[in-house]
Amino acid sequence: MAAAERRAGVERAIIVQLDFGGDDLAEQIEEVCLLARSAGAEVCAVVQGRRHAPDAATYAGKGKVEEIAAELAAHAAELVIFNHELSAAQERNLERALQCRVIDRTSLILDIFAQRAKSSEGKLQVELAQLEHLATRLVRGWTHLERQTGGIGLRGPGETQLETDRRLLGIRVRTLKGRLARLERQRGVQRKARARGELLSVSLVGYTNAGKSTLFNALTHAGVYAADQLFATLDTTTRKLWLPQAGHIVLSDTVGFIRKLPHSLVAAFHATLEATAEADLLLHVVDSASPARDDQVADVNQVLVEIGASRVPQLMVLNKLDLTGLPPSVERDEYGRIRRVRVSAIGGQGLPLLRAALAEIALLKTGGTSRDASGAAVLQAVDRHLDSDRSP
Repeated sequence: MAAAERRAGVERAIIVQLDFGGDDLAEQIEEVCLLARSAGAEVCAVVQGRRHAPDAATYAGKGKVEEIAAELAAHAAELVIFNHELSAAQERNLERALQCRVIDRTSLILDIFAQRAKSSEGKLQVELAQLEHLATRLVRGWTHLERQTGGIGLRGPGETQLETDRRLLGIRVRTLKGRLARLERQRGVQRKARARGELLSVSLVGYTNAGKSTLFNALTHAGVYAADQLFATLDTTTRKLWLPQAGHIVLSDTVGFIRKLPHSLVAAFHATLEATAEADLLLHVVDSASPARDDQVADVNQVLVEIGASRVPQLMVLNKLDLTGLPPSVERDEYGRIRRVRVSAIGGQGLPLLRAALAEIALLKTGGTSRDASGAAVLQAVDRHLDSDRSP
């Protein structure tokens, strides 16, 4: 494709996915291609390979690097994206061999987060994650300045330029952490105020692109940005939701999770994700039409363990039933507790069932009525909604 025919601002990228055994390769390739497109890249080709272990120098090995170089030349691409974690040395070696920019999975996700962060806190969190990731890679940009500065007018305090840069970066990281800590304390005060009001606190969690923001908008009419993209929204949004049977609850939409979410992002978004860990209930939104939904559920639960939210009760919401053709429904365990609700956030089917389920849980938390009476009343409401949803 001629340069004049390319879309302005779009980088042409080659994806590299290696198979070390044990994972669904097709699913991983589909996901990294979605990530690349979400970042604004045009995927030209995917280079695959099988290895027993990563190559210490180039991760992919000499022969595979030559294959990547051939694809770069054939498609006139300028970017290589590895769907793996590369060390700083591996990135440098690959860039030297391929004569183009090379980024890994963490850098790709950080770039998407940088594009999507809208609030001041979200931007601070992304900057912190980027700086902490950059700290291990500073040597790449400053190799020509690693020697001691000297000469007339250049004699300094004895630091190399690299050491100076690391020191300045460390100062900025501490500043960002301090600002985020203040915001975290403010949010803690707000959570305590809500807790004194005995409002049920509910956080939406789920794999990215499962439809959390669409469901949040359908329930609260908040107008949160929602799109068929990975990480369409980053900033936490909280709204009150009125339930006729139980009054107000507090509902929060949070950032979507993904397999192998970079630890730097988990740490940087600790203040935001803390709302999830301190919620009374998690609405675990699942893309029921995805063939990889079981793996996605496992990945979300793994992130919940990392942020200390694994013990928070969950209500699973099987979304996108409009794509599966299944009817709206409520599933209960052997003790009669609601465990799953099947809905379509975009079509509205099953949303009355979800509201009734939330009302039942809220009544049990607040003790507004007796347990048996509240449960019976909500059960009758659920049955009525089931009949109305199933009627032509």
